[in-house]
Amino acid sequence: MPAEDEPTLDPASPESPPRELRFAYVAGVTPGKWIRRWEERMPHVPLRSFMSDGGTQLSVLRDGSADLSFVRLPVEREGLNVIPLYEEQPVVVAPKGHEITVFEDVALEDLAEETLLDADELGGPEMALQVVATGAGLLILPMSVARHFNTKDTVARRLTGAPGTQIALAWPIDATDEVIEEFIGIVRGRTAQSSRQPSAQQEKPKKAPKPDRRGGAGAGGKKPKVAQRYAPNPDKGKGRGSRKKGKR
Repeated sequence: MPAEDEPTLDPASPESPPRELRFAYVAGVTPGKWIRRWEERMPHVPLRSFMSDGGTQLSVLRDGSADLSFVRLPVEREGLNVIPLYEEQPVVVAPKGHEITVFEDVALEDLAEETLLDADELGGPEMALQVVATGAGLLILPMSVARHFNTKDTVARRLTGAPGTQIALAWPIDATDEVIEEFIGIVRGRTAQSSRQPSAQQEKPKKAPKPDRRGGAGAGGKKPKVAQRYAPNPDKGKGRGSRKKGKR
């Protein structure tokens, strides 16, 4: 229990710390555009991001370090919501001077006699690229990862015939709320006016009443009685003989 002289903060109190949204992302993901849109749309909710390597892309969700994580598929999906976002272009990385440097694209079948390195076995893509630079072998990576680390003395060429990798957004199933839904909408390209965005104004403006074109309709839309065109004739209905003749 807190000491008697130590104040406690009510979660609903204005003095409580503001909600912070945290997300992680693997190398090759560039979240800048999503961060900018978030700051424009949700400036009252701080956003914090950090990079995680392939081994921690899910553990940051399990241990609560991040609310969401941009992951590279495949991943273990148990207990998670996972939304695939886009596919990455694979490349083959070789040391400078290798014969593949004369081509723009390289087919996977043309690498049958080459030594292909495994990035995970070498401690990740950054370490693996340094091994490639020594001439020990070639490495297949997503283009975005090869560009991110950009190791000297290596070259990368587009690889055809190889399966691409996918980037997805993952978060715990039991952690969804309006703040997370807002971020998901931004990542998926929804505009601020989208009816699926929690921040959108759902109430539609009332339509202005249509102007009355009936010329003088009163309350309730009833037409006024048409005025008689002529003034009533007081002698109407009286015969001509009813007029009194004056004395001669």
